[in-house]
Amino acid sequence: CTTIEEVGSTGVGALTLGFLALAVTSVVMVAKAANADAERRKYYFTNTFICAVATFSYFAMLSGQGWTAIAGCRQFFYVRYLDWLVTTPLIILNLGLIAGQDWVTIVAVIGADVLMVIAGYMGAVSVVTTVKWFWFLFGMAMFLPVVYSLARTFRETVITRKVRFFD
Repeated sequence: CTTIEEVGSTGVGALTLGFLALAVTSVVMVAKAANADAERRKYYFTNTFICAVATFSYFAMLSGQGWTAIAGCRQFFYVRYLDWLVTTPLIILNLGLIAGQDWVTIVAVIGADVLMVIAGYMGAVSVVTTVKWFWFLFGMAMFLPVVYSLARTFRETVITRKVRFFD
């Protein structure tokens, strides 16, 4: 590529706002964890790591790191996929803990989520259209159990166990 389509000024502004919001949220979560009882501290620490990893990802994108040029000479931020590979399992863990879900189900949903992110990455870097579509279908096949589990299984656990988180 002689010319790479890079993020413009609007994109840099959005990355800056995202970085600042996530950095502040990370600090707030640490402060909340310091003042929380032992039971709730785990939620705040999980949220801290979710926000901190995303903060690092946004900083990498903002500072010109975590990307490469791919087909079509466009900027591809692979750091987003690294971010999602860490943060989305932590989000599922957090939701599972809040719901009172059993560990086997939480781990199974995290496994499907990780496969979904990997399929998304592979689809994004694929150059053959047919291959992109197969990766998309693989990703969607993993997305469906994640959504089902969050919307149905985790919800039913909350209702069955009468979980009261914000007492």
